[in-house]
Amino acid sequence: MEYKITLKKFFGHLHTVNIHRFRVFKLSCKVGIPFQGLVHDLSKYHPEEFWESVKYYQGTYSPIRNCKMDIGYSKAWIRHKGRNKHHYEYWSDLNSPVPNPIMPFKYFLELVCDSYAAGMTYCKKGWTPEYQENYWKKVRNDKYLNSKMVKMLDEIYNSGTKYGLKKVFNRKYLKNVYDKYNK
Repeated sequence: MEYKITLKKFFGHLHTVNIHRFRVFKLSCKVGIPFQGLVHDLSKYHPEEFWESVKYYQGTYSPIRNCKMDIGYSKAWIRHKGRNKHHYEYWSDLNSPVPNPIMPFKYFLELVCDSYAAGMTYCKKGWTPEYQENYWKKVRNDKYLNSKMVKMLDEIYNSGTKYGLKKVFNRKYLKNVYDKYNK
């Protein structure tokens, strides 16, 4: 497949980023981190992240995946995960005594908001809490994710499916889950 920058891809990617950020903001307000939600993913507008994503944009999943399939890595992803503390990869340091620590609570909240908002943005009208849980089950075995974080997210996505988003996007509930696995 040939990847190139087009006007349609430019506006498609810009719209996707804006919709995603707006959804993260709304969810972040529900869990008490409105400022984090407001500034969420601003790095996606940086030329290094933006133009690569435009080139590989297709609208139904992250363009990062296409870039990695095409050239084996993504400069946009390397830059993005290194500047955004809501990505667990930001906290990974394979040369430290704890290579995959549990991220601080405020970034954990943003991670949950980001994950749900990404699913809603890419899946559009086909999105359901079950979709979110099933997607999580496909990616949960990432070797860079702390096992306690996996358990926290298992519980959260399962609760979203069983009880709905009102239960999940409750700061007290999320704090209880976070604390349960961080004793």
